[in-house]
Amino acid sequence: MPLDQLTDEEIEADGKEMSFLDHLEELRWHIIRAVGSIFVFAIIAFVFIEEIFDKVILAPKRPDFWTYRMMCKLADMTGYADLCVKKLNFELQALGMADNFTMAMTSSLIIGLSFAFPYAFWEVWRFIKPGLMPTEKKAARGAVFYVSFLFMLGLLFGYFIVSPLAINFLANFTISPEIKNQYDITSYISTLVTLSLGCALIFQMPMVAFVLSKVGVLTPAFMREYRKHAWIVILIVAGIITPSPDIYSQVLVALPLAMLYEVSILVSGRVQRARLRDQQELEKQ
Repeated sequence: MPLDQLTDEEIEADGKEMSFLDHLEELRWHIIRAVGSIFVFAIIAFVFIEEIFDKVILAPKRPDFWTYRMMCKLADMTGYADLCVKKLNFELQALGMADNFTMAMTSSLIIGLSFAFPYAFWEVWRFIKPGLMPTEKKAARGAVFYVSFLFMLGLLFGYFIVSPLAINFLANFTISPEIKNQYDITSYISTLVTLSLGCALIFQMPMVAFVLSKVGVLTPAFMREYRKHAWIVILIVAGIITPSPDIYSQVLVALPLAMLYEVSILVSGRVQRARLRDQQELEKQ
């Protein structure tokens, strides 16, 4: 039976140590399936690219976008009228002859990557998992779910919170009323993708803390000691990715990042307690 058709349990039950070439062959099939899933979703996205562009990609440039409507409600509650977005002062244009087609292809691939990420990561995890020790497998249980969940949560946070705030500020910022804001479509999509995928990666902070704590590089005591420094860094990052000068926008971004840091402390503490418990059990034996 080909290696790609074997389950993890069947490979472990075989009792034979796989050669280096066998590992490469197995890795090749995992990569093929992961990349294939991305292309499948990309093809589906390309088929519906007009609807996706109108209802998803170009939605943050319109004042009736969900985030802007919520900001207007928040403005009514707080009395801070400047928080309400009523107009986005810019136009999009395609300067190159092939820009529309290029953006359609690029956007389809990015959407394919976003939707296929859970399955693609699962394929990579299937290759890594058999090489782990039983205790490591137990500790990493649910890794695919948590990584995928945090990725999607960060992606939505970047799309609905960070990107609209940045687009609103950049679109309405002018140094002279005689200068019209006319942006290339590639610049707009690059901003949207960078902020959305950037947040998806930032939201992996608890998983990074888990891995670093597992190898002994990071401890909860260290993270608590430098909590104030981390908060300063978070505020700086929030100020960078939300160019808007109002404090509300920065707080909207900084609070979730601060919560992720606190969750990372809890994750690191759990890993440390598990390590101490395992050491005590070994000492008793």
